This record gives sequence, C-alpha cells and structure tokens, in this order.
Amino acid sequence: MAEFEPYEDEDVDVRAVRGRGVKPERSKGNFDSVSQSSGVGPARSVEGYLIFITNVHEEAQEEEIQELFTEFGEIKNLHLNLDRRTCFVKGYCLIEYNSLKEAKRAIEEMDGQEFMDQILHVDWAFLKGPIGGESRRRAP
Repeated sequence: MAEFEPYEDEDVDVRAVRGRGVKPERSKGNFDSVSQSSGVGPARSVEGYLIFITNVHEEAQEEEIQELFTEFGEIKNLHLNLDRRTCFVKGYCLIEYNSLKEAKRAIEEMDGQEFMDQILHVDWAFLKGPIGGESRRRAP
C-alpha cells in the first residue's frame, strides 16, 4: 500500500470549504465562450431559421399550413401543437426554413394574411440582440 507524503508548502490549505458565506475563487483561465454579436435580427437555430405563427385556427391541419408556407421555400420542420384534452390546435405553429431569405419572405408576405377566417401573425421565433428591446410586433 502506498503512503502519501504531506505537502511541503505549509501555506496551502487542502480543506474543502462549502456552505453559505464562502466566496468561491474566480478562475482566471481561458475558456471557450459563445460569441455575443451586437447585431439585432433573426438568430439561426441549430439547423435553420424558425418563424413563429400565432392566431392559427384551432381546426387547421398540418397539411394546410405546410401547403400555405411551402411557396416560400422548402420547409425543414413544422410543429403544430395540439391540446391534449381537446385535440385541437393550440393556436400557434413553428416552421423552420433552411435559409434566411426564405424565412424572411414568408414573414413579410404572410404576416397579417387571413387564413380560415383568422388573421395570422408571423414573426421570428428567435432574435439576437439585447433582451428587453423593442419588439417588431405591433399592437392589435
């Protein structure tokens, strides 16, 4: 069995101190970080650009939404969430486009359009920039 030798430097405190009132030492090492761009605008999700559609009629079908938004580009992903209790659409939809141009065109052309007797509101799902800034959304 190996024996451990005590530290030669007596100034080193090897006790682990935990609990309230203990201030952790801040590490001054070099760490990777997420770039914080100062620009404001749409943020790219993992695979593409997400748009958020609200005021979707409760009886809308996924195929109808897909057909409506396919004219702006290839849809990578479409989420139309249903209420578990009623099995109707919750009133919103997320659509992912591969390119910024396709998503931007869908927002510009579909925001304010009527679908199944309801006015759709279409905007970016994720924005980069300062939190708490002015929203693009206008008052109803």
